Amino acid sequence: MVIEKLYELYLQHPVISTDTRKIASGSLFFALKGDKFDANTFATQALEAGAAYAVIDNAQYRISDQYILVDDVLQTLQDLAKYHRKQVQIPVIGLTGSNGKTTTKELINSVLSQHFNTYATQGNLNNHIGVPLSVLSINPSHEVAVIEMGANHQREIAMLCEIAQPTHGLITNVGKAHLEGFGGPEGVKKGKGELYDYLKATGGVIFINTDSPKLVDMKAERELQNTIGYGTQAEGNFIWGKLTNNSPYVALEWYDENGNAHAVQSNLTGAYNIDNILVAICIGAFLKLSTAEINAGIEDYQPVNNRSQIKHTETNVLICDYYNANPSSMAVAIDNISIMDAKTKVLILGDMFEMGEVSPTEHEAIIQKAILAPVDERIFIGKHFYEQRLGFSADFYETAEDAIKAIKDKPIKNATILIKGSRGMALERLVELL
Repeated sequence: MVIEKLYELYLQHPVISTDTRKIASGSLFFALKGDKFDANTFATQALEAGAAYAVIDNAQYRISDQYILVDDVLQTLQDLAKYHRKQVQIPVIGLTGSNGKTTTKELINSVLSQHFNTYATQGNLNNHIGVPLSVLSINPSHEVAVIEMGANHQREIAMLCEIAQPTHGLITNVGKAHLEGFGGPEGVKKGKGELYDYLKATGGVIFINTDSPKLVDMKAERELQNTIGYGTQAEGNFIWGKLTNNSPYVALEWYDENGNAHAVQSNLTGAYNIDNILVAICIGAFLKLSTAEINAGIEDYQPVNNRSQIKHTETNVLICDYYNANPSSMAVAIDNISIMDAKTKVLILGDMFEMGEVSPTEHEAIIQKAILAPVDERIFIGKHFYEQRLGFSADFYETAEDAIKAIKDKPIKNATILIKGSRGMALERLVELL
């Protein structure tokens, strides 16, 4: 079926389902293939659960006109999203980066939602499947959209840009994330830079953190012109600001394009979040929101999903930041607790994944940084940290189960505790002990 015909069906049934456990009545079901399943086999089940049509790419499952046969379901989903995006005449803000993407996306959404009917990527739907699903969720009532784009190899951001077609965009930062897939730090820089390349080619607006030498270099290399700066210095920036408090929540003073000062208090912890807050302020100001609307957006945002999130237990203050981890985010998290005002500080750090051949070096570097940090106790969890334990005076556990047993035997009390590690470490299991 040609995309134009499928799009007519989409307009009649503008909800996409890909999971038979969550079928929306009257939706279009796309039978995507996974590593361990072929959703073509679930097409009938999807229709029985209420889907209006099932898009499949295996002819043997087409038993009625409710089954739409295409060459490739994933490609069709992406093509449908591209076609829909061309019909949507609103600002679309695309963002990517090594760290802070989701927090930044949520902050921008919170700010813009004070004034506009805003659509923003739900959860972490930021990959080759999630981005088309996000684009197809934009409806005629939306006035602006914020689309998060993630990647673990080169050319992926370029492909996602072709789907989301952002009119505005930003790279939060370029750090040591997904080094294995990108082929090292330069590969990360090149891969993230694909967003700049797209916006330059299409005449889009780029918001750039002028505090980042890497981003400034990437701007210079591309001779980017249509840029709006933000950072912690006044010179050359549309919006700038400075940290005024971080114990434990980030507060800052920010200055608008006329030099007027404004104070705002967030519900985020981590001094590194000043960059994420400033770009949300910058985009709000650029799109002509009032100071009251911008500040309300920052103050209303409550972090979730264990990203820069504070939890108070009966005996401790927990900095829950274990949704993901890489050397760059680990380093700034350690720096952050180092400058926090707390009587007793503890680091609990879990393995970083997708490091490839540099994993031993990067894990050792984080251990060394943690040893030098002004904290009272250091706990490392996971086989990668455990393999680098020799010569260091700290507590190392090969598994989370080993760490849990040790913490039960020797409880931690009256401390501020940073818990950070890759998602696969499942460090949330420690929370109930702390």
